Amino acid sequence: MTFDTRGHNGQMTHFDQHDSFWLFGYGSLIWKADFAYLESRPAWIVDWSRRFWQGSHDHRGTPQAPGRVVTLVAERGARCSGMAYRITPAVLAQLDLREKNGYLRELVPIHFVQQQTTLDRATPVPEQRVEGLIYLATPDNAAFLGEAPLNDMAEQIAHATGPSGSNSEYLLNLERALQELGVTDLHVSALAALVKQTA
Repeated sequence: MTFDTRGHNGQMTHFDQHDSFWLFGYGSLIWKADFAYLESRPAWIVDWSRRFWQGSHDHRGTPQAPGRVVTLVAERGARCSGMAYRITPAVLAQLDLREKNGYLRELVPIHFVQQQTTLDRATPVPEQRVEGLIYLATPDNAAFLGEAPLNDMAEQIAHATGPSGSNSEYLLNLERALQELGVTDLHVSALAALVKQTA
């Protein structure tokens, strides 16, 4: 049920010669940035949607009773908001360990809104886009659970727990972090509402 991706990710050398680069977080990386970073900024990526379709056997569940955590699924025209962190290549070993259960490093364009501050207001200026990194769990990894009815996913999340804590804590922390960013994710909100009903 698990697939340790550290060896595969360690062979990816896209940013080895960079002093720093951007990592986009769309799940627990938004609210649990327990790694060294140089700066952080709200950001988004396009043509991806956040879904609770990845099994968690090592953090928010166990091999016998996996939890559900987020991955990204391709969806043309979709926009997934989160937090971007500028990191050094040395941080990748720690992140590879954290994301080892099925997540692979992938390159994506990351979008930022630049704010130009004047005396009375912040004025948007043309957006900035950089090539950065995400950790992505695709359907061909052994821990992938895929789509299920929302009620079934909520029931699984409500009862799963693992070494990093309860699965419901993960979901509710993500919902809160997105709200603090001014982001509404209908998938996350619907699951959170169902899980709160079971509490």
